[in-house]
Amino acid sequence: MNIFAKTDAQDAEQQVKVRYSHFLHAINLYYLVEIAWGILYENHNNPKLFTIIYINTVFYFIFMLLTMLAWARYIVAYLESDDIRAEIMTGGAWFAFIAGLICLMFNRFYHFIFSYSDDHEYIPESGRHIIYIFLLVFYLGIAIRMFIVSWKSSGRQSVRYRAVAYTSVAFGVFMFLQILASFYPLYVIGLLIGTCVVHSYVEAGEKQEKEIQDKIATVMAEDYIAIYYINVNNGEYLEYAGRQKEFMNMPSSGKDFFAAFKANIEQNAFGEDKGAAESSFTKETMIANLEGRRSFSCKYRFMVGEEPRFFLVTYMRAGNDKEHIIFYEKDIEDELRAEKKRKESQKKTITFTQIAESLASNYDEIYYVDIATSSYVGYESNNIYGQLEISNSGEDFYAESMSNIPQIIHKQDRDMLIEFMDKDNMISAMESHKVRSIDYRLMVNGRSRYTRMTVRKSSDGTHFIIGVENIDDEIKKEKQHMKALKTEKELARRDELTGTKNKTAYKELEESVQSNIENGMDYLPFALIVCDANNLKEINDTQGHVVGDEYIKESAKLLCNIFKHSPVFRIGGDEFVVFLRGDDYDKKQELMDKLRNQVLKNKESGTGAVLASGIAEYEPEKDSLVSEILDRADRAMYENKQKLKA
Repeated sequence: MNIFAKTDAQDAEQQVKVRYSHFLHAINLYYLVEIAWGILYENHNNPKLFTIIYINTVFYFIFMLLTMLAWARYIVAYLESDDIRAEIMTGGAWFAFIAGLICLMFNRFYHFIFSYSDDHEYIPESGRHIIYIFLLVFYLGIAIRMFIVSWKSSGRQSVRYRAVAYTSVAFGVFMFLQILASFYPLYVIGLLIGTCVVHSYVEAGEKQEKEIQDKIATVMAEDYIAIYYINVNNGEYLEYAGRQKEFMNMPSSGKDFFAAFKANIEQNAFGEDKGAAESSFTKETMIANLEGRRSFSCKYRFMVGEEPRFFLVTYMRAGNDKEHIIFYEKDIEDELRAEKKRKESQKKTITFTQIAESLASNYDEIYYVDIATSSYVGYESNNIYGQLEISNSGEDFYAESMSNIPQIIHKQDRDMLIEFMDKDNMISAMESHKVRSIDYRLMVNGRSRYTRMTVRKSSDGTHFIIGVENIDDEIKKEKQHMKALKTEKELARRDELTGTKNKTAYKELEESVQSNIENGMDYLPFALIVCDANNLKEINDTQGHVVGDEYIKESAKLLCNIFKHSPVFRIGGDEFVVFLRGDDYDKKQELMDKLRNQVLKNKESGTGAVLASGIAEYEPEKDSLVSEILDRADRAMYENKQKLKA
């Protein structure tokens, strides 16, 4: 079957091996004629040997040219190159070889390359030098080509390319020395050195790397139920690897994968999934699904015994080979169950936290007071989602409150508040009440503001949770209340300093995106970019907060100018997030390069904003939480920050 034919990569690999063996055969033949010539020439005065010496000399040049031709063909195969440079290299080698053969044919009559005197002494002619110089230039040209390729490569591949380049340099250098000393086997020495380098750094290295790749492929294959290698044109297939599977009855090879898999679906697929699976694994559907994609995956249930289990089916192109696809199946039932359990547990935790934060959002300040010691920690709720930050703490909540009441509480409300906040009174009252509250007026800049204090006990009974909220709006007219509420909402979503969206707006966006993901919607492709303005603290400390604010505004302006079609959020003092979508998402790499290049220019010139940045894309098969994407972008940002500092 055609399925057993090698792929393009395998053909290329085999061609490299064949041409390398041709090169080794060529230099071995050259060694033999070199040795034979040295032995025979010791007796060149013997007329009976002259004809053999002459023929040996002809073969000396033939095999010298053959080593050059074999090396050029090996280089072209090794680079897997079929461009104009490869054609020039191969064509030049063939031209030199054929031209050399023609010259050697006529050399018997016109001594262009070499001749022998009447005493049978070897005389090099001008044509010999031309051949040597051509070989020298040819080898050095190959060396330059390989150095350029190695410079564009990295890792072990770059080392191997350099080894091939140094080998060509060795061939060329010793060819030059051969011109200077005709009777010494200098080119032989160059071939010996070069082949040792190639074998040590190239052939042996690639063999070791191939063994490692095979081991990796074998280990990774153990994770899959089956892996098939399919000829997409004629349907022939071969099972590469897989574990024992009781729900599949497909042969390990066959002439029509699509028919065999369809039969397997009819026999073993879960009833509700049969129709969708049958339509998904036709030849036409699979080819269409791979159009413009590297791979395609889908989930279906197959019956394993009496139990339906989810399997992830993935197929992809076999590298650059457009004729074959790789098809593999993985049992993901256990993974899905574990993920479902994790999400349920996480949802409970998130729900509990959201409830607590929602309750906390009603208060401007919350105090957590130890009943036994009177020590406390004060929290401020900074946004509508109730995220709390520690504002202050102390050793005696009641004593500090009593000292503050005469200074900040309306004089008509002081006595009742003192009575309410007396420690003994509060402990006694909370023994018979779950919740107690008091309304009073707080004096702010000479004006009164109605405030409510609510006291609850913690679930373990060791602390009082005291919430303080501003209820001034509740006693104002409805029109004023609605106006204030509208203004508050608008301001809550806009950063006052930069004009960008703020943390509140980002949280709302995150919740909306998270909801779409959790509801199974095919959410639009997007990416998150996290940016951090460098040296803001240093600027604030040395030049003042006014300059620092200008620096933050420059940072926001830089991001808005580059990511023109995506919203920019300021989520912290010096932190920004960009929600990349639409045209900006399609050009994400170009825009990121533009941002980082501008940052480097600003850093070098000492003017403008310097922002560390990191990007992470939404991967539907991997990501279940928007926060995970933000974390990846944040880690990438910190890596970039370290590079900027370095």
